[in-house]
Amino acid sequence: MKMKPILIAIALVLSFAAANAQTADTAKRAHSDTTIFTMVEKMPEFPNGGIGGFLKYLTDSLRYPERARQRGTQGRVILTCVVEKDGSLDHVRILKSLSRETDAEAIRLIEDCPKWNPGYQNGKPARVMCPINIPVIFRLPE
Repeated sequence: MKMKPILIAIALVLSFAAANAQTADTAKRAHSDTTIFTMVEKMPEFPNGGIGGFLKYLTDSLRYPERARQRGTQGRVILTCVVEKDGSLDHVRILKSLSRETDAEAIRLIEDCPKWNPGYQNGKPARVMCPINIPVIFRLPE
């Protein structure tokens, strides 16, 4: 008779341990899918000329906002973003603002950017913070 409560207690402990192990495994997988690295084994890079090619893309693709042009707004917007596992840029964030119009144009440039070659960690594509703070320069001709 005393054996039955002990067996029930052991069964409960074992099922609780198994559930915890499964939850920990699921949490570990979910964490590895959402982790944003700052440094990885192979850093992401712009496919057409690396950082120099990326800065050329920014310069060539920039559309000076008309309102900013009329106001004589000049300077730079500094952004950062995440290079996703598929090479797309996401989670764009402005680090240094210039004006509402120039900020919107800088964000458009990043959102319309061609896909990068993704970063890799442990032989797998990884989410990585962009390896540079991205300067978008707004300069009116003299």
